Amino acid sequence: MKNWIRRAAGCAGLIALLPGKASACAACYGAHIDDAMAHGMNWAILTLGVIVATVLGTFLTFLIYIIRRSEALEAAKNSAAPAAVART
Repeated sequence: MKNWIRRAAGCAGLIALLPGKASACAACYGAHIDDAMAHGMNWAILTLGVIVATVLGTFLTFLIYIIRRSEALEAAKNSAAPAAVART
């Protein structure tokens, strides 16, 4: 545990000593907003957001499908069970 804390403190110290290198966006570097790099970064962020939303939406749709199918199978099993009991 202490080793992890030391590593985190070391990384934070390096970032504090090199604040120019820690800047992430074109605006932080003083580039113009209409610069090609800024447009590319905006498109990259939009693309990643769309991909993440699509994957999460697909996963959620699959979970809803599985839940509904499970409920339908359970209802079919429950409705078939009394008929089987009545025959015996």
